[in-house]
Amino acid sequence: MITYRHTQFGTVNVVITVSIMPLVFLPAWLAGAAPIAWLILVFLLGVLILFYNLTVTIDGQDLRIHFGIGLIRKRFPLDQIDSCQPVRNSWIYGWGIRLTPRGWLYNVSGLEAVELQMKNGKTCRIGTDEPAVLAAVLRRALDASK
Repeated sequence: MITYRHTQFGTVNVVITVSIMPLVFLPAWLAGAAPIAWLILVFLLGVLILFYNLTVTIDGQDLRIHFGIGLIRKRFPLDQIDSCQPVRNSWIYGWGIRLTPRGWLYNVSGLEAVELQMKNGKTCRIGTDEPAVLAAVLRRALDASK
């Protein structure tokens, strides 16, 4: 059985979120809107906890991804994946979970990804800092599951 597990730290998400915190919290606090300031801070901390990393796992049956502490997750059964290839995303696609012209994108940092071509004709991309490795392991897992 082919197994793979890799976690990518979301450098972009963490840097942007941590940078925004004082820029929105302090003005609200100084303007005397303490409840709003705390609400903003709690929201941004929630975003940070949910999207600070992306873990990709391949076992004998599925490719699974989950963000941060694992509340946001997605499963791709191997028998529904037709093929995969390493790709480079445009910077305008952004980070997080996005619908792009190339299908859904799940990404926390960087522009590299693996594009999955599903048997139903849909595509999606999974961001990773090791696209060649992920694609190679996934191809072996797809071959083994046939």
